[in-house]
Amino acid sequence: MSADLTYEQALEKLDNQLKLLEDGNLSLEDALKAVDEARVYLKICTERLEAARKKVEVRAETEATE
Repeated sequence: MSADLTYEQALEKLDNQLKLLEDGNLSLEDALKAVDEARVYLKICTERLEAARKKVEVRAETEATE
């Protein structure tokens, strides 16, 4: 499900959840669900950024040794 999202998709979903929370119109239960979903999307974004960072570092190291 959410593990297949791209960085951009996860970021958009994270932004949507944060907007819902900022509006302040959610019940406590719905707010807690929104927080849980936001955490999932934040984790996906972080994982995608970390993977990209590692690729850049590997590429830079490879180019430096050439």
